[in-house]
Amino acid sequence: MRIVLLGAPGSGKGTQSALLIKAYGVPQISTGDLLREARAKGTELGLRAKAAMDAGKLVDDATVLGMIRERLSQPDAVNGFILDGFPRNLAQAEALEKMLADLGTPLEAVVLLNLDLKILFKRLTGRRICETCNQVFNIYTSPPGMLTEKCGDKPHRLIQREDDKEEVIGKRLDVYEAQTKPLISHYREAGLLRVVDADADMNTVFKNIQQAIGTPAQ
Repeated sequence: MRIVLLGAPGSGKGTQSALLIKAYGVPQISTGDLLREARAKGTELGLRAKAAMDAGKLVDDATVLGMIRERLSQPDAVNGFILDGFPRNLAQAEALEKMLADLGTPLEAVVLLNLDLKILFKRLTGRRICETCNQVFNIYTSPPGMLTEKCGDKPHRLIQREDDKEEVIGKRLDVYEAQTKPLISHYREAGLLRVVDADADMNTVFKNIQQAIGTPAQ
């Protein structure tokens, strides 16, 4: 299974990636994780990424693609991978396709977790995290009391992360919308796009992903 997961912040990519990893035994490759790991290890690519980030610049596509190439060479990726967070634009998509073609591991599908932006906005702005136990709640869909009444023997101490505030969420969704629309058209024309309705419980969404990609679990 070789897929890209597309979806706006709050669409459930992290949850579905975890289910796919368990069912198919392939790794999730997150560019954010790769950058952090490469920086920590001080690899050549990691040092290039660190220099860019320390200068307040975006890490160039060639560096990110180099990290992905290295990650795909590891044994756990022999049966496939789930790409999350890359590509983010058309130029990256085209560069990724060329690299995967060179490796003989072309994409089998691109799964778009589709969710109305109004629902996404509500999901994200309603998210709260207990600063003691890190349990995630939502003031609209899963308020404290629905999951566990207390954090140990004390009430949960809920906070809202800075990037979950309305003004930040609005900007994040605007950027996503602008970047992703060309990708959707590109992958649709390539015959790779699979659109899955993400406005359902996680198990239903997972079953719909399995049907969309047509790949049985290991």
